[in-house]
Amino acid sequence: MTIFEVLTMIGGLALFLYGMNTMGDGLTKLSGGRLERILEKMTNSKIKGVLLGAAVTAVIQSSSATTVMVVGFVNSGIMKLTQAVGVIMGANIGTTITSWILSLSGIESSNTIVKLFKPSSFSPVFALVGIILLLFSKKEKKKDIGTILIGFAILMMGMDTMSGAVKGLSEVKAFTDILTMFSNPILGMLAGVVLTAVIQSSSASVGILQALCGTGLGFSSALPIIMGQNIGTCVTALISGIGAKKNAKRASFIHLYFNVIGTVIFMVAFYIIHAFVDFPFMHENATKLGIAIVHTAFNIVATAILLPFSSLLVKLACVTVKDDKEEEISKEGEIMLLDSRFLDKPGFAIEQCKNVSYEMARISKESIMLALSLFDDYKEEVCDKVVEYEGIVDKYEDELGTYMVKLSSHDMTEEDSKTLSRLLHSIGDFERISDHALNICETAQEMHEKKISFSEVAKKDVDVFTDALKTIVNMTCDVFENDDLEQAVNVEPLEEVMDMITKKLKKGHVSRVKTGECTLELGFLLSDLITNYERVADHCSNIAVAMIQINDDGFDTHGYLDNLKHGDNKAFINKVQEYKERFKV
Repeated sequence: MTIFEVLTMIGGLALFLYGMNTMGDGLTKLSGGRLERILEKMTNSKIKGVLLGAAVTAVIQSSSATTVMVVGFVNSGIMKLTQAVGVIMGANIGTTITSWILSLSGIESSNTIVKLFKPSSFSPVFALVGIILLLFSKKEKKKDIGTILIGFAILMMGMDTMSGAVKGLSEVKAFTDILTMFSNPILGMLAGVVLTAVIQSSSASVGILQALCGTGLGFSSALPIIMGQNIGTCVTALISGIGAKKNAKRASFIHLYFNVIGTVIFMVAFYIIHAFVDFPFMHENATKLGIAIVHTAFNIVATAILLPFSSLLVKLACVTVKDDKEEEISKEGEIMLLDSRFLDKPGFAIEQCKNVSYEMARISKESIMLALSLFDDYKEEVCDKVVEYEGIVDKYEDELGTYMVKLSSHDMTEEDSKTLSRLLHSIGDFERISDHALNICETAQEMHEKKISFSEVAKKDVDVFTDALKTIVNMTCDVFENDDLEQAVNVEPLEEVMDMITKKLKKGHVSRVKTGECTLELGFLLSDLITNYERVADHCSNIAVAMIQINDDGFDTHGYLDNLKHGDNKAFINKVQEYKERFKV
């Protein structure tokens, strides 16, 4: 084998790995997190978990990615450990689809129709269609399909290049001696473990093994290597479990134990039977199709044998990772959904960000409502709850902001990018709303401790303002959680009316101070209260306007508001009038 053939083989391997990665990324992006959401919600039975694990892995072309996702689910509390077992087993079956696709390159026939099924025949067409979609299509989904097609074409080109480059190795005695050495089950298995652990993909390592067909590689060497490859792929999940919660570590160990126990059972049973029966194919050279069959057969048989004993795998993992002391349960439970393992699946990570952001919005709303209730019925425990909520919302903003900034560097669809922008622009406003809730709470606390209250006239005005504030906060949270752009346009008219109520309250306050109906101390408290109400309304406006502007691919807030308030927008004018009548401004 010449140096040029070695370089050709390395180039083919590089193309093969790049094509597999590109195709997997395109498939993941096209799914937009939908597969992961299905996986998250539909694992209430072991069989269903196996089927879903197999289906998701077959689509995204990576059992490692699926298993890492499962570890993330368990770490975040989305999925129970018992639910994870079936999905992990299914992922091992799903990953075999790649070897079947690659086995098509081994088709040999003079028949024209059969030749059309050979990847070297249709891959160039895929590449051409893919590049046309990438260059000329404006739709995100078509570009993703183009990426998948190009990835597949590069994958098959790399496979053919590798196969062609290593053909000459069949005449190199030193190389064929090495392959013969791997016919030793232990050595072959270790070789498979090391190869897969290095490249962290059983699909890719099986593909490399298929490329070696025709070099003198026999089934006696290929079979133990395939067994080892299934163990080697566990490295990715084990690495993912580092630093995770105990159950997530257990999920990664379940993956390891499933493959190790399955491999031991399969190899012991196979070689014992082989010693008595002597399978003829073990003396033949391996084929690409044969490797695909062995790879699939092992994973199906291992799943069939171990699925009934899945609870024992869970117990074994629990023995390995013991509960030496209880893990502290965080009050900010939803933040656990922001697992770094999800960052490689932007579509699903966005969903998790939405869930956490919506919970943050609910806590901010609840904080405001509790603070407002203190003026009618002051309770120290309610005040403490507002203080607690303010700290939790601060934590949410820090965690969400950091997580979404990391997520923004990943490739995502245009829709997901807009969602990310909407969330990033909104969480700061929700955090400020909780701050103002705390300020309102402190005003109520001061009035309670000093045993002072507003005059009847001032109280009626404040009650109207409070009613408007509750309305705008409820409306904004509903708009945000439901992504309701039709309702979002109604937030700004109410904010405009609340500005009018602010002026009316301040004017009335000045009159009461002049006539002695209101003390200076109460005046300061009322002024603080009005300011906090007004600021909350402003933040509600910011959230609604950000949603509208991001949807319209713009972000000129001042220009939008200026055009809205000073233009001839009849819908806005009518809505303002409606709110003026409702709140008697």
